[in-house]
Amino acid sequence: MKKTLAYGLGLSTLALGIVLLVVPGFTSQSQNSPAPKQPNIIFIMSDDHAYQAISAYDNRLIETPNIDRIAQKGMLFTQASVTNSICAPSRATILTGKHSHLNGKVDNHFPFDTTNITFPQILQKAGYQTAMFGKLHFGNSPKGFDQFKILPGQGAYYNPEFITKNEGNIKVQGYVTDIITDMTLDWLGKERKKDQPFLLMYLHKAPHRSWQMAERHLAEYTTKRFPEPETLFDDYSGRTSPAAEAEMSILHHMSWAGDHKVTPEIMDELGIPEIGYDKIRYTNEMKRLTPAQAENFRKAYAPLNEELRKKYPTMTEKEKMQWKYQRYMQDYLGSIKAVDENVGRLLDYLEANNLMENTIILYTSDQGFYLGEHGWFDKRFIYDESFKTPLLVAWPGKTKAGSRSDELVQNLDFAQTFLDAAGVKAPADMQGESLVPLLKGQKGKWNRDAVYYHYYEYPAEHMVNRHYAIVTKDYKLIHYYYVEDQWELIDRKKDPKELKNVYNDPAYAKVKKELHAKLDQLRKKYKDNETLSQSYVDRLMNDASNGKVYGVNQEKIREIKDRRAKVEAKQK
Repeated sequence: MKKTLAYGLGLSTLALGIVLLVVPGFTSQSQNSPAPKQPNIIFIMSDDHAYQAISAYDNRLIETPNIDRIAQKGMLFTQASVTNSICAPSRATILTGKHSHLNGKVDNHFPFDTTNITFPQILQKAGYQTAMFGKLHFGNSPKGFDQFKILPGQGAYYNPEFITKNEGNIKVQGYVTDIITDMTLDWLGKERKKDQPFLLMYLHKAPHRSWQMAERHLAEYTTKRFPEPETLFDDYSGRTSPAAEAEMSILHHMSWAGDHKVTPEIMDELGIPEIGYDKIRYTNEMKRLTPAQAENFRKAYAPLNEELRKKYPTMTEKEKMQWKYQRYMQDYLGSIKAVDENVGRLLDYLEANNLMENTIILYTSDQGFYLGEHGWFDKRFIYDESFKTPLLVAWPGKTKAGSRSDELVQNLDFAQTFLDAAGVKAPADMQGESLVPLLKGQKGKWNRDAVYYHYYEYPAEHMVNRHYAIVTKDYKLIHYYYVEDQWELIDRKKDPKELKNVYNDPAYAKVKKELHAKLDQLRKKYKDNETLSQSYVDRLMNDASNGKVYGVNQEKIREIKDRRAKVEAKQK
């Protein structure tokens, strides 16, 4: 593939600025070009980026000055959330403006129904030039895009392959976050039509597992220490059984080699048991690196491996958890450092080329992520760190700089928001609400007081039970409906760490009754029901029973079926 000078391991902002001046096509927008009346739309999304790892929300873990620039120029949403906290279903909801049970992408296992109409298709038809670069996660040929270069599936951090519209399958040497940005800037400079509004989807792989940071950040982040969350040693005693049964503990389910970069040789020497595809994942990822990259990795992680060699024989379970937490944060936050740098590269380009004034810039993640809260990594649950997602939106001239909103907004709303901003009518079957009134400061035109959530992927990796819920600013009413029939009521104001289920507390009897009624109304509004839920249960259970679901063995299937049979027997 012919590459610009910026491809590869990435350039500093100053160096990139020089490149932009000399590479043909990277010229400032002509003062004589007719500016499009409809706003340009830049949708920036990272994968598994927790809101607590953005300094505009909380700077105890990391500073993200470039992502923060979007909030400084516009609005930060403190109560943004997802409808289903898992990667591909979240992306399907964003594209279609419909809940998972209607767009059909309820989990990562089953494919996306490509007959769905997506908002990029609608914008393209309405005259927008459209492009996508980075991680889509499902489908090899996204509809509605004039140009795309996307990672296959999860994609790779180093020397990644891409599926492209015009060049077929290609492989590019370097670090994925830098490369995605290079491709994005290349399109803006060379292919963007200055007389058309554009939709640009700029989608990062980072900080998805297994959290490989750029070489330039290895020395800094492998020596950092981070504060532990208050609930790192949560014993789950205050809630129903799904929290204790989930398989996403940092201590018990995060792998030593595949996640923490402990070499298989040291694992063998110390007798450290493998967790999942531990050594295989490490070996496969190391094989992707060039000799120079591999040497840099070995050098950076050697002190940490040596530390573990000395400490492991006498470490308590608490000390192992603390060691693994620090390793997790070093890699996770190190991978975010590159995301922030590259968002800065994009913002710098927009400012240098007079593209800020008529452009909506939205930064979000496909969902939240646990950074040790409740002892967990990953997502899936409706507890805040997974359910809530970062959302920062700049729209110069429309949105007040430095503003904040605590309204209950969701990724369900993005499609209608973009269509509304473009003056394009949304299809009647879209289920979200446009955020344009909030972005314009017209809070009186927004009247949502509750949102709906439904997670489906069980039994599967991480074993988070199926549940649906209603969430208001004050409460969460959660129904874990598969295997046992269990309910939780969380008081969000009095119990912000979400440690106590008050469902059976008489003091909440009135609240519980009101929330049950409101939940029933929401399920009818969004056309969700028990028949649909059971059909998705049956479909996944059938595949799991036939060994087709990752992370589930037949012993687990038998246990689930036995437990379910006992529940059904009691109900009779």
